This record gives sequence, structure tokens and C-alpha cells, in this order.
Amino acid sequence: MKSLAEQVKVSAAKAFQSLFPEANVQENDILVNETKPEFKGDYTIVLFPFVKSLRQNPVALGNALGAWLVDNNELFTAHETVSGFLNLSVSDAYWSTFLSDYTLDTDTKDTSLSDKKVMVEYSSPNTNKPLHLGHLRNNFLGNAVAGIVAAAGAEVTKTCVVNDRGVHICKSMIAWQLFANGATPQSEGIKGDHFVGDYYVQFNDEYKRQIKELVAGGMEEKQAEQEAPIMKATQQMLVDWEAGKPEVMSLWNTMNSWVYEGFDTTYKAIGSTFDKIYYESNTYLLGKDLVEEGLAKGVFYQKEDGSVWIDLTTDGLDEKLVRRKDGTSVYITQDIGLAVEKQKEYGIEESIYVVGDEQNYHFKVLKLICQKLGLPAADGIYHLSYGMVELPTGKMKSREGTVVDADDLVAEMVRLAQEQTEAAGKTEGFSTEELAALYEMIGLGALKFYLLRVEPKKKMIFNPEESIDLHGFTATFIQYAHARICSVLRKTGYQATTVALDTHDIFPEEKALLVQLEQYPAILQQAAAELNPAALCNYSFKLAQAFNSFYDKCSIANAESAAKKQLRSEIASLTAKTLKHGLGLLGIGVPEKM
Repeated sequence: MKSLAEQVKVSAAKAFQSLFPEANVQENDILVNETKPEFKGDYTIVLFPFVKSLRQNPVALGNALGAWLVDNNELFTAHETVSGFLNLSVSDAYWSTFLSDYTLDTDTKDTSLSDKKVMVEYSSPNTNKPLHLGHLRNNFLGNAVAGIVAAAGAEVTKTCVVNDRGVHICKSMIAWQLFANGATPQSEGIKGDHFVGDYYVQFNDEYKRQIKELVAGGMEEKQAEQEAPIMKATQQMLVDWEAGKPEVMSLWNTMNSWVYEGFDTTYKAIGSTFDKIYYESNTYLLGKDLVEEGLAKGVFYQKEDGSVWIDLTTDGLDEKLVRRKDGTSVYITQDIGLAVEKQKEYGIEESIYVVGDEQNYHFKVLKLICQKLGLPAADGIYHLSYGMVELPTGKMKSREGTVVDADDLVAEMVRLAQEQTEAAGKTEGFSTEELAALYEMIGLGALKFYLLRVEPKKKMIFNPEESIDLHGFTATFIQYAHARICSVLRKTGYQATTVALDTHDIFPEEKALLVQLEQYPAILQQAAAELNPAALCNYSFKLAQAFNSFYDKCSIANAESAAKKQLRSEIASLTAKTLKHGLGLLGIGVPEKM
């Protein structure tokens, strides 16, 4: 189903071809916008790009096009030219057909990615600390993008790569050996990922203390950083892990299991799910064979010391190490190997990596190397880069324990939802269980929406109080509009009808809301093409605003006639369904009463 804006473009192109065939104006040359509220009409054609080439006065050009469109297309009933803009009014009959025939199940089904196999990789936590605010933006982006891409017809696989090896987890392990005295998450009553994360912070505190002590004894700071006993013990533990030393492996497995249990609890709370979880400890050796293949193809070259590199200077980058002189692989080598593994396992054509913008360079290199090696689906590698989340007080630092913990933040948002709901006196008629579910839906919805409403590539500052403002650009505002519609339809005894609706003398507020509803499939297509959940956030908020304006001017319960009541009820019902569908793709629930 072509959107109304697309239909206007098609019709306008025909008008240009009929009136000015020499200009050869095509659909893609025509800019169509929604008409501004202060003018008559529904959609506007921008005339300025054609005025000079056609040597036409803009008003005369607009009037000629408008008259042709009204005379030759029953879609349009009136036209008005204002300066260089042609405003067109769409017939009431179109809206009657739209309401009768339109269904969310079929008309929002975008086929732009039909049958395409897409993998979305997100979260990718380290096992030395719990998830924090930055991870939340990552998880919400990954989950929302997966939902939007699936709505565009793709077969989506959601994956996560857990960074469960390396010096970071060894730091927590050494600190546990030094300071825990055998304590466990169970004995201390602490969630496993928090428990291990506390020892990561303790490691850093002790490391700083030891460096300070060595410097006070006359050692240079750089040397002290290397000679600090706790760091040397950590480096030895990493060597022992790579050698498979039993007691080290046992502790590593135990502490990671504590973290995984904690992660699972957080993922369940925030609604993140994965079809496959990869562990770096199982994948870090991947890619070694590809280095030999790259050398044979002349993609890589070997230096005198035995290290292997790729020269990307002609691509605007630099030289990149792919294998150390001792034969060990680097991160890029592992990622190349894992890309091949994923493609073999799932047959993916596109792989979307949801990773912060500090890794922009890494993913440029990854895609280039995969392309030069001729690996399957290399062209489908896409880095969904996003900006960091900061607080009003500044950046977060996990080593110093100044991050905003994901679990604490979720709990705080639920608390704010409860506080706001109780302050507004809106708790009557709810059971204790229903209120608990409502607070969670409002709090978590506010958190997700706030972190998704900003385009991914932009940095952002998170403000909890602002995110849950009932009157602001928030999920709470949209959720309340949905609950309001449900309440009105319950009270009026609304029942859907298959009878053609009377749209004669449709009110401006009714039409404005219908215009917004008709745009939803195009917005979904845009969000999928751009991998941008913010487009869906903006649309949902605008739709909720349009409903509020409609409801303030157009009573449903006390409509002027039975026909008007049914028409408005159908419009309101479709609005609620659309809000629920849109927020649902973002992982946000909507209450039926609030």
C-alpha cells in the first residue's frame, strides 16, 4: 500500500508531465510535506525547485498544478497556493476507505527486508562488573533495532558476545583471593555480578595504593605501574589461565558463573533476550587460519619479526596488525573469525554490531579486511555506532565505582513511577499486584524511551526525573494517551464496525489525527532503513499529541450524532492500536488504565 505522501508524488509527477512535458519531472524530484496547521490542506508540494527551470511564477505554477490535480484525480478536492507551496486537500472519501480497509497486521508489513537473514549483536558485557547505564542504551538499541528490522520482514537472530577472558576478569579474581576470605554472593546476600564487580573496584584501589607506595620509595611512576605486586600477580594469573592451570580455571568458572546469574536477572528485568550467546573464551582462537589464507592471497604481509599486517593506507586508514610475532591473534583477528562462524551457522546476509562510537575505527577495519578476503556477507557488516550516555554530573568510570548500575537505575525508575502515580492520586481501582506491574511498566518504559528517543550516533545526558515527566517528550506521556483512549472506549461501549463510516464534513482535528495514523507504515520503513528507533519515538509522541488535540475538541461520548460517535471511536481505537504496536517494537508496554 503506497503511503498518501507517495500517492501525492505520483499524481504530481503526472501533472508535471501533462502540463510541462519538456521538464521531465520525476517522482523523486518532488518534495512533499504535511501541510502546516495554519494553512488549509493536508499535504504540500514544494514548488521552488521548478520555478526557475520552468520560468513560471510560483503562484501561477501552483494554481495550474492544483487545478490539474483536482480535475484529474478524485483523491483531491481543493488546492491553495501560498508563495512557493501548493497545499492540497484530500477527499473525505479517502479517509472513509482508509479506516475501513487499513489493518496494522497487513498495512504495516514492510517487505523491504523480506526473507533477508539479519543478525543483531548487542550487549557484549565484561564479566568483571555488572551492567551499567551505558549497557542499557546498548541493550535497548539492539532489542529495538531487532524488532524494527523484523517488522520489515527480516529473519532476525539476536546475539551477544560475552567478554569472559583477559586481564579484566583476572583483576577481580586476584582481588577476591586477597580480600574475600572465601565469601560468595550467597554468603553476602549480594547479586553475583555486583559481588564480582566490587572486587574489580577493590583491585583498582589496592593497585593505586601500591603504586603510591612504590613511588614514595623512589621508583618512577611508569615503572611502579608495572612492578606493583598486585598487577604482576594478575598478569601471571592470565598466563596460568591461558595455560589451563586447573585451580585458576576452577576459580574463573566459579566467578563467571556468579556473574552470568546476575546478568540473567538483569536481562529478564529489562526485557533483553538472545537467540545465541558467544563467549570470548570459546572464540578467541578463531581467525588464525584466515591469516594464512590472507597471506596466500596477498591481502596480508609478514614483517621480518614474523608479525602479520594489512596495509589499509590506500583506503584512508593505516597499517593494522592481525597476528603478533609470537603467533597469537589480536582482537580484529578474533572478530574476523567470529564473523565467518556466524555466517556459517546462521547464513546471515547482514550483521549489525551495536557498539559504542569509540570502536568506529575497529569496525571500519573489520569490514575492509572481510571484504578484501572475499568473505561471505562482508558487504553486509554494519556498525550501529552510538554515543556515550553521561549524567548531569559527567562521565562514568567503572574502575572507580562511579558508574550508574543498571539494576539500581531500574529500581529507581520504578520508584519514581510509584511516587508520581501516588502523588497524582491515580491508584484507585488497582490491586496491589496490578499497581506493581503498572509501576514497572511506567518506570521501565520511561527509561527505554528516554535512551531511544535520541538518534543513536548522538551523545546524550540521562536525567531520571525528566524521563518520567507526564507532560514531556516521554513514554509516560504516550502511555497515558493510550490508557485514556482505552478508558473512553470502555465507558462508551465501543464495538468495531464493518459498516462504511460517514466522513462527510470531517473536522480538522479528526483529519489531522487520520493524517498521522496514515503515515505509520512509512515511519516504520524509515526506521528500518535508517536503523533508527528514534524515528519511531518521535512519531509515537507526535501521534499521542495529535490524539490529545483531537480529544480536546471532539467529544466521543457526546458526539453530535451516532455516526460521528462511531467515526471518532474508530479513529481513537486505531490510535491506541498504533501506539501499542509502535512502542511494542521498542520493547515498551502500554497500560489499559493508568
